[in-house]
Amino acid sequence: NDIQKNLHQPLTEISERAQAAGLPRPEIRVAVRTGDTPGPARQQMVRRPPHILITTPESLYLLLTAEKSRRMLHDVRTVIVDEIHAVAPNKRGAHLALSLERLDAVAHARPVRIGLSATQRPIETIARFLRPSSGCRIVDIGHRREMDLAVEVPKDELGPVATNVLWSDIYDRVADLVREHRSTLVFVNTRRLAERVAHHLEERLHDLGAQVVAAHHGSLSRQIRLSAEEHLKHGETRVVVATASLELGIDVGTVDLVCQIGSPRAITTCLQRVGRSGHWIGTQPKGRLFATTRDELIECAALVRAMRAGVLDRIEVPPAPLDILAQQIVAEVSAQEWREDDLYALCRRAFPYRELERAEFDAVVRMLAEGIATRRGRGGAYLHHDRINRRLRARRSARLAALTSGGAIPDTFNYAVIAEPDGTQVGSVDEDFAVESLAGDIILLGNASWRIRGVETGKVRVEDAHGAPPTIPFWRGEAPSRTIELSAEVAAVRGEIDRRLNADAVGAGGARVPVALADATGDGPPPALMDWLQAECGLERRGAEQAAAYVAAGRALLGAVPTQEMIIAERFFDEGGGMQLVLHTPFGGRLNRAWGLPLEAVFGFLRADTVRDVLMQAILATPMFASRWRWNATRALALLRFAHGRRVPPQIQRMRAEDLLAAVFPAALACQDNMRGAPEQTTLPDHPLIQETVRNCLTEAMDVDGLVAVLRCIERSEIRCLAVDTPMPSSFCHEILNANPYAYLDDAPLEERRARAVEMRRSLPPDLAGDLGALDPSAIAEVAEEAWPVVRDADELHDALLTLIWVPEELGKAWGAFIPPLIETGRAAVVTLPLSQPSPLEGEGKGEGGPMTGWVATERLATVHTVFPAAEYSPVVDGVGAEEPQERDEAIRRIVQGWMESTGPTTAEELARKLHLPTSDVDGALLRLEAEGQVLRGRFRTPSLTLPLEGGGMGGGEWCDRRLLARIHRLTIGRLRREIEPVTAADFMQFLFQWQHSAAGGRLHGEAGLMEIIRQLAGFEAAASAW
Repeated sequence: NDIQKNLHQPLTEISERAQAAGLPRPEIRVAVRTGDTPGPARQQMVRRPPHILITTPESLYLLLTAEKSRRMLHDVRTVIVDEIHAVAPNKRGAHLALSLERLDAVAHARPVRIGLSATQRPIETIARFLRPSSGCRIVDIGHRREMDLAVEVPKDELGPVATNVLWSDIYDRVADLVREHRSTLVFVNTRRLAERVAHHLEERLHDLGAQVVAAHHGSLSRQIRLSAEEHLKHGETRVVVATASLELGIDVGTVDLVCQIGSPRAITTCLQRVGRSGHWIGTQPKGRLFATTRDELIECAALVRAMRAGVLDRIEVPPAPLDILAQQIVAEVSAQEWREDDLYALCRRAFPYRELERAEFDAVVRMLAEGIATRRGRGGAYLHHDRINRRLRARRSARLAALTSGGAIPDTFNYAVIAEPDGTQVGSVDEDFAVESLAGDIILLGNASWRIRGVETGKVRVEDAHGAPPTIPFWRGEAPSRTIELSAEVAAVRGEIDRRLNADAVGAGGARVPVALADATGDGPPPALMDWLQAECGLERRGAEQAAAYVAAGRALLGAVPTQEMIIAERFFDEGGGMQLVLHTPFGGRLNRAWGLPLEAVFGFLRADTVRDVLMQAILATPMFASRWRWNATRALALLRFAHGRRVPPQIQRMRAEDLLAAVFPAALACQDNMRGAPEQTTLPDHPLIQETVRNCLTEAMDVDGLVAVLRCIERSEIRCLAVDTPMPSSFCHEILNANPYAYLDDAPLEERRARAVEMRRSLPPDLAGDLGALDPSAIAEVAEEAWPVVRDADELHDALLTLIWVPEELGKAWGAFIPPLIETGRAAVVTLPLSQPSPLEGEGKGEGGPMTGWVATERLATVHTVFPAAEYSPVVDGVGAEEPQERDEAIRRIVQGWMESTGPTTAEELARKLHLPTSDVDGALLRLEAEGQVLRGRFRTPSLTLPLEGGGMGGGEWCDRRLLARIHRLTIGRLRREIEPVTAADFMQFLFQWQHSAAGGRLHGEAGLMEIIRQLAGFEAAASAW
């Protein structure tokens, strides 16, 4: 494809011009060597080496290791590493660096190395990575280009979850943009979302042609990907929906527009993707970022601002990966015998291994010479180590293992999808998805529907489903985490919005008032803030208003905005009865993962001097450690990907990885119950792969050095820490609690999504709270009935009065028969409120009707007297006024608490009416109870009610005791789950007979019956002949 355009065509023209000028016609051969290159082409390449070879790091490694192809590389003079920034920060870069040093040793003259990239920071580090041993000339023409960037916001207001209506708006807008441009690339973060978006765009653009939309990702076969690229290049396809598979290096012709759905989570990634457009003279790259949530809106705004300012993510080269070192040592020694010192010197010349200790090198050599003894025998021994003469020779199996199981990319254990009857591979799906699939299921792959015929070991056989409604596959482990540089930009944008919202402005008469208050009577946020968001961050007006409102709402509840100078710990009660703690630490996914892993058990240990050791112990029990152990053992050739000419099945690889781990680190797999009395800290064995795995967990999956730096800043008070107890989750943590951005991309039934939504229903928008998050009314009624006291005799009535403190007579009529015995024994009294008692509905006005009467237990007379000092008691109890005095607010709080413990969800107005108290007093008591964690507020019975204001004011919401709400929550979840339980075959058939009007007495006749059937079938798609 792009090789033909960018190499073959120019070389053909050079040859033609040379011939026309009477010069000898040069023959310049070009070849491509990748994992997809057919066997005959590889053999031809060895017999007749090309002048220009296009290859990958993994294929270069194979060429250097195989005997015949190694000789082909003797005359290499120049090596060009394109998109060098993509390999430098990971183990593929370390693998390539060692291969380049091996190439220097093979070539007759040291080749010149050239590195190319548009997004490398710091460029000096990349230069040293490319050529560490000598000076490297840097040609920096700058990466900043004028770009047409903007953030698109759906018609509906953004929230913490991406609803179906919102997704429909996004699809409609993207389809409109596709129609306005000749060619469009749409980037998404996951393969699953790529298939979903392509499917929905095809529904909206089918009038443009049969191949107008294509999907492109790494799980599609090479033929399908090449077809999508060619069709886009020739104008037959108008839009390709892709993941990172189209991010770098592939020529797809002229692209007018790039759309990014959701945040790419990295500045460099976004810059590379937008840079795929506008590749001709006189044009600008054009990109549109689509935010799906409020958090993404801020993140997209920060991305636009960062790209316009020329900010890039920093590249960090991993230091001396020992698993890669082991693999390359086996490969190089299998090609020729080496002296230990010379091989050590060769490895140290590679930039990632410049500080490799001799002890580490010797430990790796010792492991490769001695192998690892497991219950199945000793494996992984590939070298003969002559310790006397300090020489290394390969065992017989070394070269085969290096060729068949080498590489730096870990296995993902995907299943190949094979189309029948021709046997063509159309792509791959996740192992778990394949195992869960059944024959007859319809799946979507490559924007085409396929019917599964059967699932075999490592393969899913399918046939064309001819457009039948499909299920979208999933692939695990795709969600990217936000980089620390982008996190800094997000924190800066939030901080700037907060600063501008709260900046001083000159008010009437020269008074200084906050801008937000000065503009409160206007149409929205301050004009200066709106102008800044639109000019700096690429937001349109609706997006700017939502961004400002989002930050303002979060500040109203927390009192501050989390930034990299202000860390906020937010604590609140959830509706399940538990307390939640959210740390707002905008430092990126790797650092936050390191911070969060040990918090549960060792919060007090997290200090800069000890956090590394604490994390080292915490990771041993996580799946992260086990996965990375398997990856590292595979890369070090201790586990083989291929054996006896066949790929080792995933389950066998996992089993053998556990055997290896048990052999070198038994404590990692030991049952913790059997290790009582052992020291709290597990001692790590001095084994190269264990040390490498721990280091990978601390520095790849997490950022332990960044965490240490943050903790030191906290200890020096350079970063402020704020702890806040909130009555409900702030807007800053809504998306976390709703598991976005991927919660709505699954195929969970509505009932399951409702079950998950109940946990966050207090903070959902009214339309979602009334649908997905609605509590079961019967559950509310059941819990309220159970909570109300059961009174069957005088003693039980006395217990009820002790809890409720005072009960108006009209609410306790059913208990009237048990009051006289209590009064006769002095255990209770009748309370009469005078006519002057304020009515709860009239504020401080006079009540109407007559005196209000009620009952009170003698032990609670002091509390009632404090609340109603003018009340009269019958019989008169001596010394009422002389009892222990109480504050009126505390007395009202005790009464309200007793009633809240005995009733279900209610409003302040309803409770005030029952207790004959001013609503303002009840409001104050409820707020104090909320601060203590006794009650929660939200929408419980009526989701459309207005929520209480986040600043603390009341807005008509409901209140409920926390323990009662937890019971309502559990009942609702249980009933929702029962709704999706399968029924028996007999029940299902009985339902079908009734639904299809076949049961006796249920058959329909005449015109009315026909109309009923038509209404029942409305919306059902069927061929015309069926009707």
